[in-house]
Amino acid sequence: MRLTRAGEYAIRCVLHLSMHRDRPVITRKEIAEAMDIPAQFLGKVAQNLARAGIIAIRQGAQGGYELVRRPEDITLLSLVEAIDGEIFLNDCISRPESCDRRKLCSVHRVWDKARSQLRETLGATTLAELAETESKACAKRPDGP
Repeated sequence: MRLTRAGEYAIRCVLHLSMHRDRPVITRKEIAEAMDIPAQFLGKVAQNLARAGIIAIRQGAQGGYELVRRPEDITLLSLVEAIDGEIFLNDCISRPESCDRRKLCSVHRVWDKARSQLRETLGATTLAELAETESKACAKRPDGP
């Protein structure tokens, strides 16, 4: 599985929002600049995140993006799958009916195990954890967060 650019931008967007929980709404411009995301692309990613119930989009002069779920309740798995769909490593796992060898294939079990381990790792990693790590890393940089 290769994480798409949209998936990467979604993670960056929600990470920034998670790091700034003291501010309920953050502008698209600020997130785009801080997280190096093209503003137009961020708008499209944000729509998918809003549909998934992860953020809310606020319109108007005081508008921007707002987390609607706690960072502790958002996993990397939920973000990636909100943008890119369910994770599969190859066709025989995503569409078992497409593989004539699924009952005989020794590699099938390896792909399935790898997929399960990836999902487990991403599902166990929360945005709260990542925000804490990122905040510490930013504090060590001379230019700050």
